[in-house]
Amino acid sequence: MKADLSLVTLFTDASLLVQFVMVILLIISILSWTIIFQRGSALLKARKWLNDFEERFQGNYDLNQLYNYLASKRHAVTGIEQIFKSGLREFLKLYNQDALPQAIMDGTDRVLRVELSKEEQQLEAHLSFLSSVGSISVYVGLFGTVWGVMTAFRALGNVQQATLAMVAPGISEALVATALGLFAAIPAVYAYNRLSFRVQDLMRRYDNLADEFSNVLHRKLYATDSSDSKAETETAILR
Repeated sequence: MKADLSLVTLFTDASLLVQFVMVILLIISILSWTIIFQRGSALLKARKWLNDFEERFQGNYDLNQLYNYLASKRHAVTGIEQIFKSGLREFLKLYNQDALPQAIMDGTDRVLRVELSKEEQQLEAHLSFLSSVGSISVYVGLFGTVWGVMTAFRALGNVQQATLAMVAPGISEALVATALGLFAAIPAVYAYNRLSFRVQDLMRRYDNLADEFSNVLHRKLYATDSSDSKAETETAILR
């Protein structure tokens, strides 16, 4: 007589603890795939917006026009766009307070760094969960397997003659836990590495654009520092 080794049967015939491990691993796997798709979509949008901003910013230093363009966008301003707006807002605020040029640039650079840090945290959101899943899910599955094998061999102690047909179903039930652990861990590890690389690439480009933006403000500030009118100087800086 052949034993029924379908996944449903292996789950229902497993011990309560092994069933609990299987359910936990299944939930973890679902959460991992949800995060993978959500983070992948968010990073694709961030890269698309970055490419668009970079194309408009490169070689066009009419900051007022660029600022108005961002203000008219329908989606929420994030990423390099938010970094740009925050930096320019701080720059103009310090300038209108008659701060020294060096103080203006120092304050602007601090705001840019703070915004860069915030954006990095947002880009890396939930990636630590994927890392944890990749690290521990295999061990959780292995725990279920060890417990299932131990239970199967304990049951063999109650019979006088053990056969392969008697031990195979119990071992199969136990190994399902390890299989589920690998099913959760492998995609999580791969996705974590890929998404982390994309985050690092985006942050590198953010840093480069933030430095270029700071240099543009620095040149415009010192080039117009001798202007007679504050309004004329601010207009010159924006243009």
